Amino acid sequence: MTMAHAFIRPYESKDFDATAHICRETLPPSLHDTPHARRLAPYIWTHPYTHLSPSTCLVLDDGTGRAVGYCIGCPDVEAFARAENYARYLDEVLLGPRGGGGEVGPRPEVEAGEKAPWMAPRADGGGSGGGGGESGDGTGVEVNEVALRQLAYDAEVAVLRGTEVLWETYGATMHIDLLGPWQGKGWGRKLIEAFVESVKAADREKSGGTRVYKKGIWIGVAGDNGKVVPFYEKVGFRVREGGEKVGTMWMVKDIE
Repeated sequence: MTMAHAFIRPYESKDFDATAHICRETLPPSLHDTPHARRLAPYIWTHPYTHLSPSTCLVLDDGTGRAVGYCIGCPDVEAFARAENYARYLDEVLLGPRGGGGEVGPRPEVEAGEKAPWMAPRADGGGSGGGGGESGDGTGVEVNEVALRQLAYDAEVAVLRGTEVLWETYGATMHIDLLGPWQGKGWGRKLIEAFVESVKAADREKSGGTRVYKKGIWIGVAGDNGKVVPFYEKVGFRVREGGEKVGTMWMVKDIE
């Protein structure tokens, strides 16, 4: 098969492992070379959306049934993160038959209302070489595994806390990733267009009132992944001034 046979389709349960692979292979540098970050990442940024909001999750199929890219998300991040809704993901995926519990580990012991620090001393005590600091920068620290596990177990911490300035006016959120050979071929734009249409469809399914996605979509861009900002600007996103967290740039896209 060639790229000419590729097409965009809705996510299916058979794509579980392929989307996890895409997530891991496209992580920003600060996460890519840290083993526990690679292990946990799909359980934070991929599987929750594909399990709880499959109708707004699209994959790029290479023509053989294999997913090589995706644009996944939800139309209403508040509803997505609601405890009674997210409990289904915990029961059916994180702690369920897909085996997430074994990879993710137990719920971390973090004080109620507290957020584990993002960085922590390296487990091996080193300060250089692969996997140390932020991708081996010699600082002796790395992304904190406890913080990552907290994000996997607690959607309120993962997507709502500290981002109120965004989701109070932009209800939808998304993640888009493509494997290297499929980047720069126009598929990113097409995936986002398909996601926007899926969000509009989700809104049409509800009965009147405020749009579920409010003004549109918000996303976060890791500080060490700023190279993707020009792409997002080309497809209609703009930097949301005043919405930044340390190390992250926030962007929004209006949906007409």
